[in-house]
Amino acid sequence: MAVNLVNVEAVSKVYGTRALLDGVSLGVSEGDRIGVVGRNGDGKTTLIRMLARLEEADSGRVTHSGGLRLGVLTQHDSLDPKATVRHEVIGVMADHEWAGSAKIRDVLTGLFGGLDLPGFENGLDTVIGPLSGGERRRIALAKLLIEDQDLIVLDEPTNHLDVEGISWLAKHLQERRSALVCVTHDRWFLDQVCTRMWDVQRGTVHEYEGGYSDYVFARAERERIAATEEVKRQNLMRKELAWLRRGAPARTSKPRYRIEAANELIADVPPPRDTSELMKFANARLGKTVFDLEDVTVTAGPKTLLRHLTWQLGPGDRIGLVGVNGAGKTSLLRALADAATSQGEIQPAAGTVTVGKTVRLAYLSQDVTELPGTLRVLEAVQQIRDRVDLGKGREMTAGQLCEQFGFSKEKQWTPVGDLSGGERRRLQLLRLLMDEPNVLFLDEPTNDLDIETLTQLEDLLDGWPGSMVVISHDRFFIERTTDKTLALLGDQTLRMLPRGIDEYLERRRKAAESAAPAPAAAPAQTKPGVSAADARAAKKELQKVERQLDKVSDKEAKLHARIAENATDFELVAKLDAELRELAGEREELEMRWLELAEDA
Repeated sequence: MAVNLVNVEAVSKVYGTRALLDGVSLGVSEGDRIGVVGRNGDGKTTLIRMLARLEEADSGRVTHSGGLRLGVLTQHDSLDPKATVRHEVIGVMADHEWAGSAKIRDVLTGLFGGLDLPGFENGLDTVIGPLSGGERRRIALAKLLIEDQDLIVLDEPTNHLDVEGISWLAKHLQERRSALVCVTHDRWFLDQVCTRMWDVQRGTVHEYEGGYSDYVFARAERERIAATEEVKRQNLMRKELAWLRRGAPARTSKPRYRIEAANELIADVPPPRDTSELMKFANARLGKTVFDLEDVTVTAGPKTLLRHLTWQLGPGDRIGLVGVNGAGKTSLLRALADAATSQGEIQPAAGTVTVGKTVRLAYLSQDVTELPGTLRVLEAVQQIRDRVDLGKGREMTAGQLCEQFGFSKEKQWTPVGDLSGGERRRLQLLRLLMDEPNVLFLDEPTNDLDIETLTQLEDLLDGWPGSMVVISHDRFFIERTTDKTLALLGDQTLRMLPRGIDEYLERRRKAAESAAPAPAAAPAQTKPGVSAADARAAKKELQKVERQLDKVSDKEAKLHARIAENATDFELVAKLDAELRELAGEREELEMRWLELAEDA
């Protein structure tokens, strides 16, 4: 019988006039792997903080078993800024000791790309204080995973990790013996790692057996049984279940539901997308030409990212774009956007981009567009238009679309300045869709969105008739919303991946293995005219520039937040905006320097 590690008994927590948790009782036992889901603001983080006894409950109690070894990753680390990475992660272990540990080697390679921590100026001896938030978070995660625990509690562990890092973390956690409680919006990760789910809703926590796929069925079935009206059965979870059962085989290794019940539940649910119907409608809206690229070269400063690219984005094409950092994913979208907005007058460094005459492009970048803080949510949407045509006779008002994106009737009158980062992201996407585009470029659209909002967005995109390119580290979102996967592997080409992201990870593994030095490797070949010493110096400076770029990103994010908080103070906003423009100039100079150094390194 599994030993009980943590007991949560009749716990309640109130903030202001809102009860986040109301009489919740739960338990965590040896071997449990629990995923925690729910809307942003419903209490997921509060729940796991109380479970770890980092926060006190207003009533009830939390008890730990005697001698419990607990490891916690919070959203804000407690690393010593004066310490080095070595001190925080390795401690006092000698080099031969930690280098001889398979676990430590695996963690450092999985999270940082190598034992010498490429990307950190002084490797393990880099001081933590100047590092970016993403780098600090990976250090905190490495410190936790190197230690032995009975229970690991993780709050959004996949943040700041790319597709490869997330895949490594899932495999690592599968092989650990520790019990696990994890808050994340990454549904692929939940399916890979978790065997139980906690769904935090309106002060209560509902428990489900299985990973995310099993949870989707169980919740849909539960709501079907509990519903007193047919309208309550027509919910997004049924469509999500239909996709899981029909479109993505083997998503769960141990289904715990009755096949008959599942088939009954989805009997009248159409496939997520009627591809032929959407393609027909897209052709009507777009014509035959969307984007045609002929022998195109894409550059960023002096660096060539793509060379001799001939490719066509056709009407109704839904493309997932993946690739290594710096390979040119965002640069490719920007080149296409420039050609579209300039009606073909702005062209890439070489080759031609032909843009269809009827193309109406909407481009969601990673930067959240700031709006006047006093503007209400509904007003911000109505600035674009009052109603939107979704195709096939479907039409929605601004208010209805707001509700579909999680803005209730009351929330629609909230000032933009009072919205969270995730809510502003939702509003940004909503405004883009309200402009009735027929081509969508989405660059990391899932940032700051909870699972329920992601499901709503996917449902909306399912019936959206147009061409779409998605860049995302969320492989579940890419698989759910797109039909083809293309990859930039850093070799200046664009490749089709028939087997999707699994094939991408295989190619990356093979590339890493072939790049590994042989036991008696010959001296490294450098760029003609660059000595080995110069190459080493360039690599060191390159790492320094990367850290400076991370700092600029952090400063920009803080300035955006301050502008949102002080939207009515026009004098302060003007001052902050000037600082942002200075940072943009600094970023451009650093990026140019990075590209120069990359050639030499």
